[in-house]
Amino acid sequence: MPINVGMFAMPCHRLGRDYGTVLREDQETVILADKLGFSEFYVGEHHTSAIETVTNPLIFFASVASRTKNIRLGSGVLNLPQLHPVSVASNIAMLDHLLDGRFIFGAGPGTLVTDVEAFAAPPMDQRGRMVMEMLDQVTQIWTKEPPFEIDGEFWKVKLKDALIPEFGVGWMPRPQQQPHPPIALTMVSPNSSTAKVAGARGWIPISANFINKRYLRGHWESYAEGVRSVGGEPDPSVWRVVRCCVVTESDAEAEDYLADPEGGLSYYYSFMRHIAIAGRNALFMLKGDEAMTDEETTVPRIVQSQVIAGSPRTVLDKLVALRDEIGHFGTLVMTSHDWDRPALWRRSMELMAGEVIPRFSAHCEAPAIA
Repeated sequence: MPINVGMFAMPCHRLGRDYGTVLREDQETVILADKLGFSEFYVGEHHTSAIETVTNPLIFFASVASRTKNIRLGSGVLNLPQLHPVSVASNIAMLDHLLDGRFIFGAGPGTLVTDVEAFAAPPMDQRGRMVMEMLDQVTQIWTKEPPFEIDGEFWKVKLKDALIPEFGVGWMPRPQQQPHPPIALTMVSPNSSTAKVAGARGWIPISANFINKRYLRGHWESYAEGVRSVGGEPDPSVWRVVRCCVVTESDAEAEDYLADPEGGLSYYYSFMRHIAIAGRNALFMLKGDEAMTDEETTVPRIVQSQVIAGSPRTVLDKLVALRDEIGHFGTLVMTSHDWDRPALWRRSMELMAGEVIPRFSAHCEAPAIA
């Protein structure tokens, strides 16, 4: 099976950088990915973070719609409990047309603790139900003609009493992709229940980069279980696996960058370590070895265990080893980081798309691991 390469950006930038500058940097990253033949690009949604700077991925993607040609652009994710099904349905429909049918609808409950507080969002178990209800209501909106009513536990959508049919008042736009853009769910926790839902619903499974690779196989197994629960046959080509990757001209260049305590990856994993401890009590998911204590789980050790780095040959070998460990997947999604060294990060994307992925894809033509 061939393999594609995509990219995911939280995005996460160094504190204190100019806001406009980092937004333009993120735009440049998407445009470069499109030119290099990346298949898709995901961007997150965060309203209350000075380093995770995109508040609305739909607005962000609209800003690059006319500057990209082929790459599919996906929300990674829209935090549905903070939104309303009418605005989600209408805004996605418009964006899908602006992108000429290139949108992927990634959805989630929202996990940034300050966003949850600012929106007075309910507890996680309730937010999970809200995500499922919203997805059902949005897809209904895209297929129904007014007048209609859609009742749910959290939202009621009514279009019936104020219609002016002769002027189209009450009409709602539908996406270019029919019946709707593909829906994607992100899987984070080990043996994710979200994976089973994605499998049963026929949605795209995306394994997040916030966890150690030892949990990835469990994601696939849970997804496959969900597919089989509705009589389907799991297709590993739909599985997206997100990993932090740095491709450099030599192994030494990568080693120097990873070892830099002031480098972009050290900064990123310092943030992720803090979030894992303070926000989720989930540091175990970043540990290279489950037996490590929290004190032993330092930023340098997290970097070494989480990042796939080195020359094109070394990165290829590591990706082959990853596939041997977890089984086949259809798209490797690189994480996009702050361009503290712009030339290094641009070159990393070029080497991944031009040298690593073609060879990795050729390797993946072999039968997938059972």
